[in-house]
Amino acid sequence: TLEVVLENGASFPNPVFIGDTISVVTEVKDKRPSKSKPDRGIITFEHQGINQHGEVVCSCMRGAMMMRKAT
Repeated sequence: TLEVVLENGASFPNPVFIGDTISVVTEVKDKRPSKSKPDRGIITFEHQGINQHGEVVCSCMRGAMMMRKAT
């Protein structure tokens, strides 16, 4: 699978401390075919890092161009 990162931005709403346990959750927020490359699509992901208290410590949205499944 080919992946090209198209955008990247991050926020850190809460601090991370030594000894914290961080879990990561990724959600696909959107998908669409590429207008210029019919064999590829644009996927928008949201990633969140969550500490052991359930607090979001980092978050980012990013887009990626990926190969599409052959039909």
